[in-house]
Amino acid sequence: MGVKGLQYFMDRCCPEACVTVNLREMARQQQASTTAPHTSNPTLVVDGMACLRHWYSCKDWACGGQWREYLDILKRWVEAFTSAGIRLVFFFDGVVEEQKRQEWVKRRRRVNGEISKIFRHIKELGDQPGRELFCLPSGLATFTPFALRSLGQEVFCSVREADYEIASYARQHGSMGILGEDSDFIIYDSAPYLSVAKLRINSLTTVMYNRQRLCQTIGLAVTQLPLLACLLGNDVVSEEKMRDVRNNAMAAYRKNSPAPYYGAPQGQVVLAVSQLVSSLWSTEDEETELVPQSLDLSAPRRELLKKGVCLYTLPGQKRPELCEISSLPSAFEKYVSPEILKACREKHAAAEGFMVYTVLCVGVTECSNTLEDEEDTELVPQALVYKPCRQLIYGLLLLLGHDGRIVDPPAIREWFVFPGNPLKEPDIVLPLPVSLPCDQPSLDLLWFSTGPDVSALRLTAFLTIFGCPEFSELYGVIEDALLAALCLVTYLVLQVQTLSLEDVDSYLSQAVCLRLKSSQELQQIELPFFSSRAVQLGSLYVRGLSHLLGANCASGCPLPSTALMPWHSFDGRLFHSKYLLAHSGTEKAELLDHDSSSLSLFLQLREKLTETCSKRGRVLQSRPNAPQSRPKTTTQTGYRDRHSGWAPSGGTCWRERGETTGGHRRGRGWREREEETEAQREYESTDGPWARGGHRGGGRPDHHDRGNQNTRRPPKPRGRAYNNRGKYQLAPRWPQPPAPGM
Repeated sequence: MGVKGLQYFMDRCCPEACVTVNLREMARQQQASTTAPHTSNPTLVVDGMACLRHWYSCKDWACGGQWREYLDILKRWVEAFTSAGIRLVFFFDGVVEEQKRQEWVKRRRRVNGEISKIFRHIKELGDQPGRELFCLPSGLATFTPFALRSLGQEVFCSVREADYEIASYARQHGSMGILGEDSDFIIYDSAPYLSVAKLRINSLTTVMYNRQRLCQTIGLAVTQLPLLACLLGNDVVSEEKMRDVRNNAMAAYRKNSPAPYYGAPQGQVVLAVSQLVSSLWSTEDEETELVPQSLDLSAPRRELLKKGVCLYTLPGQKRPELCEISSLPSAFEKYVSPEILKACREKHAAAEGFMVYTVLCVGVTECSNTLEDEEDTELVPQALVYKPCRQLIYGLLLLLGHDGRIVDPPAIREWFVFPGNPLKEPDIVLPLPVSLPCDQPSLDLLWFSTGPDVSALRLTAFLTIFGCPEFSELYGVIEDALLAALCLVTYLVLQVQTLSLEDVDSYLSQAVCLRLKSSQELQQIELPFFSSRAVQLGSLYVRGLSHLLGANCASGCPLPSTALMPWHSFDGRLFHSKYLLAHSGTEKAELLDHDSSSLSLFLQLREKLTETCSKRGRVLQSRPNAPQSRPKTTTQTGYRDRHSGWAPSGGTCWRERGETTGGHRRGRGWREREEETEAQREYESTDGPWARGGHRGGGRPDHHDRGNQNTRRPPKPRGRAYNNRGKYQLAPRWPQPPAPGM
């Protein structure tokens, strides 16, 4: 949550409560004070969401994320603590509680404004903005828990307010501290609050905000801090709701203090409200009340305050029954078995699942901001691109085994952020049935049964959600991460009619080349120019990986979750460099780093994609896009020759290669100038690498690369237009994508 002005007050006006501590020494002291034998190492509870901005220090953030480097950063960060004998336990937000929805919406709208500035900067200057406009790569909060689990760490995903679960865990387990950046951890009567913003990882020193010293300074007991927090304002009790109470407190404070507090006005507000709170409890009876009667408030505002105070009451702390949290029934318990609900809760809490818990147990899904250009009407927002596959995920979870006899189909409330969506209320989305090649299997069969037939059914269910069930023949033949990438890019081509052959080449070539590159090589990629369209396509892909993850969980996990992680199939800078190369007309050999095996694999994947899309009436077109402004200069001409798609000094530029500002070529033909490489000719004259046994599994007859032979106009988008979305309609900017396979 966060208490308005309290962190500022402690930093600026209460220095005695801000104590620099050495975490290594704290751990030693706690270990020495423990007399029980065989006790585990001192535990530090980490607020993962608060750490994301500090963890992600990679050079690129606008292109979609440098995921391999990010994984290395996490590894070094974890090792710094474990080498000091400190056990880490991570918590991440798993739900957005409804009482905090409006605050969530307010923040999402604010970030949308910042994203607009980012795209204006990119289009005007052709490079990534500075850290003043820094925005976390899309999907960072989704994939970081999986990254930490892969490093052997203990990770939890909250089933209610994450701050509450963090404070509760730390109190229950006697943790040495809570590492985060949220002033609510001062209010909870739990472990010491340690600042991640002031953490120096090399020395393991930071600032501890001392709860007892704060109380001594402002004249309150620890048990009175929750009411102080609510009167100052937090995510449940908004600042506006209690403004008159604070104004009255300030008037009384100034009247009763001949020499007003020397601090800033923010400091005076905290002291004034503290003075008010300390004066409220005058009798023993009132001490048991959450909100004393002496605080003159209307009944609705009093109830709001009580609700806010209750959220700071941890298990075991004595409070009225009002604060007891009852477990609510699952949103759709009548559609699934108790075993399914139990399994999805356990997977969610252990940070092993995605999307399934919130759908079945809460009936809500949400997605935060994505790097999308609100002025680009050609690319469909990711929320709409992936809506058809989400509907099938919902159908797999809620309709499977019901044989179409559901009279009142369940509806999911979606809170997805995208340009133009006012977020005044959720989008109500109905599930769609998934057609599987058997007689209505149940979800229990899909999740809990074993055997080769069930394994094949899981894979078919997963691939069907993305409109490419025929890709099951590739399972075990190519790497799982490449199968996932091929599935995702195929889905995007079917949904986004404006994707071109060059876009597909960008996606597939970077997925193939990534396998052979180290984290250091990826970091050394220099981009001569930033394309706003490539930025949006990068975020679109990463958001797709999270949908692959959700579909995989719903299908019973036919693929290992590690295969769906971005560090196995995506790097933002690598993708951006491939995008510039592909749209500059670079030969395929150069696009694949002059590696013949990579080129052969790339051509095989692209042939499978174009063949599948062609069966569904989607024919890819070659539509190279010219840059939107002059490239930034770079001294690394060697790199430009190899990776960027920009000609060395004195060579031909984009327009000299035959492009117009609109991105379509004139003069010498694109296909006439594209020379076939030796590896490509070899590919077309044989049965391809799979038939030669170059990869796992058997082979299949190959086909020639026909991608550049399409000259027809792209078909018109199918499905109802986006401006027919009912009461949530916006200006008619984007077509609604069709369902997969339609």
